[in-house]
Amino acid sequence: MITMVEMELNIINMYPDILNMYGDIGNLICIKQRAMWRGIKVNIQEITLSNETTKIDENTDMVLIGGGSDNGQTVVANNLLKQKQSVENYIENNGVLLAICGSYQMFGQTYIDGDGNNIPCSEIFDIETISQKERLIGDIVLKSNINLSKHHDLDTIIGFENHGGRTYHKYDKLGTVEAGFGNNGKDEEEGMIYNNFIGSYLHGPLLPKNPHLADYMILKALQNKYEIDSLEQLNDEIEINAHKSRVNTILTK
Repeated sequence: MITMVEMELNIINMYPDILNMYGDIGNLICIKQRAMWRGIKVNIQEITLSNETTKIDENTDMVLIGGGSDNGQTVVANNLLKQKQSVENYIENNGVLLAICGSYQMFGQTYIDGDGNNIPCSEIFDIETISQKERLIGDIVLKSNINLSKHHDLDTIIGFENHGGRTYHKYDKLGTVEAGFGNNGKDEEEGMIYNNFIGSYLHGPLLPKNPHLADYMILKALQNKYEIDSLEQLNDEIEINAHKSRVNTILTK
C-alpha cells in the first residue's frame, strides 16, 4: 500500500489577489502545513487576473476560494464563467472545493446587492442571495452536519461572519447554528455541502480554527486517487483546546 510520504496534493488557490479580504489565505496555509506534517507533497498553483493559464482539470485535487467585496466578486465571476464547465465537472466528480463568503454567493444563480443590482454569478448551484444593509456580524458556532468522527472528537465548527447577504438554498447545510446568524439569520443553517463542495460564510480563517475540518478535506481529496481510509493523527492538543475554549466562550456570551 502506498504511504503518505509517496502521496501528493495538487491545490489551486483561486484569485488570492482579490478574494482575501479577511485573511482567507490562512485556509491554504493550514491545508499545506497539515499535509506536509504528514509527509504529503503539496503542489500549489494560483489563478489570478494576471495569470489565468492555470486550469481546473483531472489533475486538480483541491480548490480554495476566499471572500471579497461585491466589486471583486463581479470581476471574479466574469472570469470564472470562462471555465464554468470544467468547474462543474470537477464538482460533479467529487473534487474538493471550499468557497468562502463572496465566492460562496458567487456559485449561486442570483445575487442582488444592497442597491438592488444583480451581481454576476456562475449559476452552478440553485442558490439565491439578497443583500441587506444591516450586516450579520460576529462569532459563530455550528453543530457540524459532516461526520468528522475520524478527525478528533469535535463535532463543532467555529468562525467569524461578516456579511450583508442572506442566502437561501435547499442543499445540505454545513452545520446548524448554535450561536450566530448563518446563511440568513432565520433558518439556523450555515453554509452548504454538495458532494465535496463546501460553501460557507465563515472567516477566521475557517480551517486553522477547525483542524478537523481541514483534515476532512485533505482525506476526501486523497481518497479521490489513493486507497486510504484515514490520515495519520497529529498532536493537535493545542489546536483542540483552543477550539473548545473558543466554543465555550462564544456559547456563554
